[in-house]
Amino acid sequence: MADTNSGKIRQYKKPLNINLGMIFFGVIFIYIIVCVFMYLTSKHVAGYQVKKGSLFVNNVYTGLALREETIINSNYSGYLNYYVREGSRIGAYKMVCTVDEGGRLKDIMSEQSMGENALSEESLDNLRDDIMDFSNNFDPRNFSSTYDFKYAIEGNVLKLANTNILENLEKLNRSGDSGLINICNAPTSGIVIYSYDNYEDFNPINISSEILTKQGYEKTQMLANELVSAGEPIYKLVTDESWSVIIETDAERAEYLLEEEYVQVKFLKNQTLSWAEVGLITNSDGKHFIELIFNNSMITFCADRFVDIELQIEEEEGLKVPNSAIVQKEFFIIPEIFVTKGGNNGESGVLKQIYDEDGNIINKFIPVTIYNKENAKYYIDSPDLELGNTLQLTDSNTTMTITEKGSLVGVYNKNKGYADFKQIQILYQNEEYSIIKPNTEYGLIEYDYIVLEAETVNDDEFLN
Repeated sequence: MADTNSGKIRQYKKPLNINLGMIFFGVIFIYIIVCVFMYLTSKHVAGYQVKKGSLFVNNVYTGLALREETIINSNYSGYLNYYVREGSRIGAYKMVCTVDEGGRLKDIMSEQSMGENALSEESLDNLRDDIMDFSNNFDPRNFSSTYDFKYAIEGNVLKLANTNILENLEKLNRSGDSGLINICNAPTSGIVIYSYDNYEDFNPINISSEILTKQGYEKTQMLANELVSAGEPIYKLVTDESWSVIIETDAERAEYLLEEEYVQVKFLKNQTLSWAEVGLITNSDGKHFIELIFNNSMITFCADRFVDIELQIEEEEGLKVPNSAIVQKEFFIIPEIFVTKGGNNGESGVLKQIYDEDGNIINKFIPVTIYNKENAKYYIDSPDLELGNTLQLTDSNTTMTITEKGSLVGVYNKNKGYADFKQIQILYQNEEYSIIKPNTEYGLIEYDYIVLEAETVNDDEFLN
């Protein structure tokens, strides 16, 4: 009978218990560590989702107004008195002013009391219109215009007052004591202006950016009841209704305007609209400017050398992309007929002539990516092609040598996880964004993701 009480103590072996929760947690923890490490050590490329949009285009310009202008100089010395309101049309040989050599009219004016109702209601209305127009268009940044307005109002008041003393002039004529009062008649019909600025005979070929900024611009106001010398300007006539405004634009806007030939213009002074014919002026330095030619509205701006306008052009709409995403890339250019289908997936490619081990010429199918088609030629790229390679036409002995390369403007699409170049057609561009034509062949479509900073990636680089 066996002894069951041998006195030996045996250790109890615990069964192996696997904690699945701890294992699962450990795997997740290791995965997080790996992901964090890869994120911290990998290259990060910011993306941008392409959406439809438009650009705000600043269509407001300050232009130089040019007209058919003639300065009329005095044949006499004496005190100048006007009888026609500035901006009024006058017929040929009609009296504009007088030059009083003896000061007789000046004495009469100083002695004459105009009284409270000396000006007619029509004259007062004209003055009110001038004051309201100045008040509505006053720009604090151009305070010097206040002095021009002051002189113009003073001149208009004196002209209206001078009209009231024409009877005195007739009395002097009848008395035979008017030999020293010289009447100045207009040599031709036109619009009367009482200022000059030395731009009357300006040649448009001398236009420059500095001129359009009003740099060094000076205007001389001719004042009534002032002393003038023989040979000095006493008024100016604008003799043609046709006139033009010269502005400076960027190259894209200039090209667009020239293609349109005519453009509608809003004058900011009175908010009126007018159509202008578009012309091109190239100055002596070879720089281009736009000339807007009008055949109406001249009388409204006859005394203004610089005119603020707004071009009535629709905003460009399309796909909006940042300029930082735009890149220029070179491609091989080959005739369309040399691109064929082949490979396991029926992809596009070319037949490249190579030498086998025995030195025989054979054709190898090289897959290529097509980036653009223009004039029956493809823009292609492949790491297995280079300038000087010979391509063979399918089912023919015709060959060609790759000798031509060309550039395309585009962006890097990142939808497939790598930097995939896509050509774009820019419709309009400002300093930050470009509007591109949507849904073009080999181009972008709305909601594509592109690389925000094109300079940070290389062609076909895999992206995170």
